[in-house]
Amino acid sequence: MDGQGTKHRILMVSDFFFPNFGGVESHIYYLSQCLLKLGHKVVVMTHAYGNRSGVRYVTNGLKVYYVPWRPFLMQNTLPTLFLTFPIVRTIIIREKISVVHGHQAFSTLCHEALMHARTMGYKVVFTDHSLYGFADAGSIHMNKVLQFTLADIDQAICVSHTSKENTVLRSGISPEKVFMVPNAVDTAMFTPSPKRLNCDEIVIVVVSRLVYRKGADLLVEVIPEVCRLFPKVRFIVGGDGPKRVRLEEMREKFSLQDRVEMLGAVPHAQVRSVLISGHIFLNSSLTEAFCIAILEAASCGLLTVSTRVGGVPEVLPDDMIVLAEPAPGDMVRAVKKAIDMLPGIDPQIMHLRMKELYSWDDVAKRTEIVYDRAMESPTTNLLDRLPRYLTCGSWAGKLFCLVMIINYLLWRLLEFLQPAVGIEEVPDIGPLHAHLGSRNDEAQEK
Repeated sequence: MDGQGTKHRILMVSDFFFPNFGGVESHIYYLSQCLLKLGHKVVVMTHAYGNRSGVRYVTNGLKVYYVPWRPFLMQNTLPTLFLTFPIVRTIIIREKISVVHGHQAFSTLCHEALMHARTMGYKVVFTDHSLYGFADAGSIHMNKVLQFTLADIDQAICVSHTSKENTVLRSGISPEKVFMVPNAVDTAMFTPSPKRLNCDEIVIVVVSRLVYRKGADLLVEVIPEVCRLFPKVRFIVGGDGPKRVRLEEMREKFSLQDRVEMLGAVPHAQVRSVLISGHIFLNSSLTEAFCIAILEAASCGLLTVSTRVGGVPEVLPDDMIVLAEPAPGDMVRAVKKAIDMLPGIDPQIMHLRMKELYSWDDVAKRTEIVYDRAMESPTTNLLDRLPRYLTCGSWAGKLFCLVMIINYLLWRLLEFLQPAVGIEEVPDIGPLHAHLGSRNDEAQEK
C-alpha cells in the first residue's frame, strides 16, 4: 500500500452488484476499479446471486464476498438487524478494513452493515443514488430508516445537487457532511458508429426498465402521437418489466408493428449496439437522481430527449439534450425540436465532449477526498452517539437507541466468543494490475 497520500482499505456494501445490472451496480464496479488503480484496497460485499456464493475475484483482482443470504424482495435481503453482524465483523477484521462504504437507500444489507461498522467504531460513508418523496407510506418508512442510518454517519455522497437537497431534507443530516460526486460513463465502451447514419429514416431508441417509475405509461401515449406526426420515425424499445404488456397492447391498437420494435431485455454488453442504431435517445423517467443511461447514449453520439425531473437537468449541456415536462404533449414537442436539431449533431464531436465531461478516474479522486474527510472526523463512543438518534423523533429515536444498545451488547458478546485475534487476517497483495506492471518492468530489465 505504498504511494502518496493516505491509502484506505474500503469495504463496498450493497444488495445491488453484478451479475445484476443497473446504475448502482455499474457505479460500485467502476468506482472500485479506479480506486484500485489509485492504490487503495477495495473489497465488495453483496448477497448471493443464484449459485454465485462465496468469494469471487473479478477484473484486476477486485474481491467480492457473495454472502449466503438470498434476496427477499426486489433483490433486497430480508431485514434481520442483527443476524448479519457476525459475517460483517469477520469480513471487516479479515480484510483490515478502515472505511465501510454503503450504497443505495433501498439496500437492506447496506443499512445493516453501516450500523454494525458504526458499533465497532469504524468510519462509514453512504452514497444515495435515488430520489424519494415525503407523502406516501413507502417514502415515510424509508425516510425514517435513512434518518437512523445517517444520524451517525461520517460523510455522505449524492450523485447530483438535486439528490443532495433531497437527502438532506429526508434525513436531517448536516449539508456540510454531504458531498456531490456525479456518476460517469466508460467512454471506451460506448463509442459512436464509425459510419454516420443518414436522416432519411429517424430512429428513436428507448433502453429502460419498463416500470412505472421509468415512465413506461408515458411512452404508451407519446409513441403513437410521434408516429402520427412524423411518418419517417420509428422506435426501438429495449428493456423488460411489468409495463411491457401495455406497450405491446399500444403497438397492436395503433398497428405500429413495423415502426415499433420491441427487443425485450438487453444485456449490458449489447446496449451500445442498440444505441448506435438510432439518432435520438428518449428517456421518460418520472424520477431520477442521475441517469447513467443518458451518459451512455450521449457517449454514443445520440441526441437525448428527456423529462425534466430530479437531477437530469444537471447531466448534460443544453445543446446535447432537449428537456420536457413529464406530460405527453410536451414530450412530443421536445421530440419535434430534437428532430429539427439532428442535422447539426456530430456524434464524434459529442463523444469527445463526453470524454472531457465525465471520467470514472475523476469520480474516484473526488471520492478519495470524502474518505480522507471521514478519517479526520473524531471517533466517539456509544454514549456520545445515542443523543443523535433521539433527533429522529420521539418513538423512532427511542427505538433506534434501543437497537444500537442491543447491537453494542451483541458486539461485546462476539468479541468474547470469537476474539478478533482469532480471526485470520488476509495479507495485502495489492491490485492485480500493479503486480502485472511490476512483472512487466522486471521482464524489460532482464
